[in-house]
This record gives sequence, structure tokens and C-alpha cells, in this order.
Amino acid sequence: MDQRLNHCPRSTARSLTRSTRSRNVAGLTGRLLLGTSAVLALLHPPVALARRLATLDQLSGGRVIAGLGQGWMPEEFVVSGVPMRRRGAGMVEHVPAMRATWGPDPVSFSGRFYQIPTSDIGPKPAQPNGIPILLAYDSEAGIRRAAQIADGLLPNVDDLATLIRHIGLFREAARMHGRDPDSLSVLARFRTRFAPMPMDAADRPLFSGTVDQWCEDVERVERAGVFHALFGSREPIELQIERLSELRARTS
Repeated sequence: MDQRLNHCPRSTARSLTRSTRSRNVAGLTGRLLLGTSAVLALLHPPVALARRLATLDQLSGGRVIAGLGQGWMPEEFVVSGVPMRRRGAGMVEHVPAMRATWGPDPVSFSGRFYQIPTSDIGPKPAQPNGIPILLAYDSEAGIRRAAQIADGLLPNVDDLATLIRHIGLFREAARMHGRDPDSLSVLARFRTRFAPMPMDAADRPLFSGTVDQWCEDVERVERAGVFHALFGSREPIELQIERLSELRARTS
């Protein structure tokens, strides 16, 4: 492999594709929501990505949430044959093109970057209003973009003050685009860091420290406007399940 790719996280380079993993989980479960966090949408043609997500939504009985991002690594754009300068304006067009694919036939779309000739395209999602789309971001412009075109925001920050500021900007931008902020969702991603003893509150990242401190964080992020929380950890899966089960029991 080209040595220039060494900065790619090892976990990313070795991970299975999200759509394949989600299809497997869909067949093993009946209630779990199936979210992607996050598919790099610009690396896929809108129709192809929309059909894959709609297929998963049908197989799962309407349990899919589409978490999308733009991508950040130049090499990913090179191997996908997509110019990196498409970021931004291309995303504003990609999401409506996907939604057009999920809409009634005949489907058509005409934009600067994407064209869908008038045609019948399936499958359609099982969810009658289409699959919810949440956007990840790496800038304030990305937050404003999510407020303009998405059904929600997908933050990935571990500092409460930053999270509150980002959600506030998202809601303000939604109002500027004539949208009701209360109709949009916020699904935040957190990496848990367990410690057997309480951590200093002054500089403690969200969901680090003891499970007692995690319980406090649940209340804090809920007050900040988070609808759903997605947790990840580098601990063995058995320990993750044990700690998150305790967290759920103590906060439900």
C-alpha cells in the first residue's frame, strides 16, 4: 500500500463496509434502529447509495437512519474518481438527488453535479416519508448545511460547551432556512472512556470516568438538545455491553 495512506486510522482501513454489516444486523434483530455513522456520500453516486439504503430499509422493516458525511481524505476521492472540490456544493445536491430517488416514479433530477434521467427506480424505502438523513460535519459551514438539507445533525465532540454551541448554531440556521428546529433531530456520537475512580470535573470529556459520571452526562447532553446518543469504545465488547447496560438501567 502507498505509504501516504499511513495516516488513515487502522480501524477504518480494516473495517467491513457499513451497508454489509447493517444487512447482517438487520437479519439478526427486530427492533434495533440501523444507523450509518457515517457513509461518505460524495464517494457514491446518489442513485446507487439511495437504492442500497432503501434495500436495507425494506429488509429491516423501516429501521434505517442514514448518517452521511462528505469525506476528508484526498486519497478516498482519488480512488472513487470524484474531485475533492465537490465538497460543499456537491453535498447540497447529493441529498436532494437521493430523496428524489426515494420519491414516486417516474424519478428525475437535474443539477450541476448529478443527473437522473426520467425513469422508474426502486426499491423505495419502507418508511413512508423516506429514510431520515443526518449529516456529520467538520466545520460551521457543515452545521449550516445540515440545517438546510438534512433531517438532523450528527455531532462527534466530547466537550459539552462545544456541543451546546454547535446545536445552537444548527437550530439558528434551521430557522434562517424557514425550518422548525424542533422537527429536526440531533444524534451525537461519543467515545466512552471508563475509569474506576471519578475523574476531575474541570477537564473531563463527556462520557469519561465512572458510570456515575456517565449518568450525569446523559442529563447534560439531553438538556443540550441531544435526541439520541451513540456510544463507541475501544474496550472488549463484553465490557461495553456490561457498562452500557448499567448506564441504561440507571438512567431509564
